[in-house]
Amino acid sequence: MSALQPVTADLATMSEFARDGIVSKSVVENDHHKIILFALAAGQELSEHTASVAASIHIVSGAGTVTLAGQEHEARPGMLYYMPAELRHAIYARDDLVFLLTMFRT
Repeated sequence: MSALQPVTADLATMSEFARDGIVSKSVVENDHHKIILFALAAGQELSEHTASVAASIHIVSGAGTVTLAGQEHEARPGMLYYMPAELRHAIYARDDLVFLLTMFRT
């Protein structure tokens, strides 16, 4: 996908939950950015990890916890979290949780 082309996405329609699982779908991917829609079923989590590039998490729907460098934050619709490269982070879904992960490759 070219970085020069516009992209539109209906996130509500794209959101699908797997029973006891995690679903991820690529929304945008080019040389500069990667935007992925994640849907975590209630009780699921992405365990603590790091990324080699800066990234952000934007909560679309649901409720849970985002942990950044050991500090827990409430995940609710409208919340945005920015993470510099190599920051340890994790996400837990208290309810079905949908979020956008944007990775900055520039």
